[in-house]
Amino acid sequence: MRVATWNVNSIRARVGRVVDWLVREDVDVLAMQEIKCKESQFPFEAFHDTGYEVVLHGLNQWNGVAFASRLPMTEAANTFTGMPGFGKPLDDGSLPLEARALGVTVDGVRLWSLYVPNGRMLDDPHYVYKLAWLKELATQTQAWLAAHPTQPLALMGDWNIAPLDTDVWDLSFFDGATHVSPPERAAFEVFEQIGLTDVVRPLVPTGYTYWDYKQLRFPRNEGMRIDFILGSQPFAELVSAARIDRNERKGDAPSDHVPVVVDLDLPASAEDDDDRPMIFG
Repeated sequence: MRVATWNVNSIRARVGRVVDWLVREDVDVLAMQEIKCKESQFPFEAFHDTGYEVVLHGLNQWNGVAFASRLPMTEAANTFTGMPGFGKPLDDGSLPLEARALGVTVDGVRLWSLYVPNGRMLDDPHYVYKLAWLKELATQTQAWLAAHPTQPLALMGDWNIAPLDTDVWDLSFFDGATHVSPPERAAFEVFEQIGLTDVVRPLVPTGYTYWDYKQLRFPRNEGMRIDFILGSQPFAELVSAARIDRNERKGDAPSDHVPVVVDLDLPASAEDDDDRPMIFG
């Protein structure tokens, strides 16, 4: 099973690129972030015409997460327990929950598409929100791992954190900025401490996943590695290949992010074995 994650930066603006890439690269399941639309605005037909079903969580022109899959998706969830909200308080005093998390199960594998809050600036309330969001995600992930220790799990998406100095082109450029601050990096490291691992880096040790549109960042390769697939041990054991598809930053109207892809070697089920002697039917 080929699984990928991609911050598409508006699916309506890039639906042709995304669907063409899915078909060309033979991707089974794609986690998307920043779809920037409500369900009524999503271009379902383009996906359906090529054999993909879509599950999404989008509330407005900001944020939004989705899955496109050629395989059946079950157990969809658009929040995790304890997920913090942000913005103007609602009538009941709670904060509105943004469209930043979507979980599905595909062929026994639990997958989450995550769009971690940006943080904006170190002194911005959004930064506090980002750290709280990551803390609650880690707490719920740890509980899930304890309850389902053998089921493969992957948290995929735009983490808005560059955990290593080499994940940015020039660390001095980010002095006093988000994405590289010690609290953010510590929050990211917690996921490794509770049992997840970056399943791509061992196979693709270098390379960026994001380049700003301004100041010729991409031609100069002034990028950041902020899109990750963190997997549990049962998930990591299934990974046979991985790549960052840098070429998708080229051409007309690209997203500022590129896809991150892993191949999983799933055990064949009895139903898949068409060559069994009929006595076993």
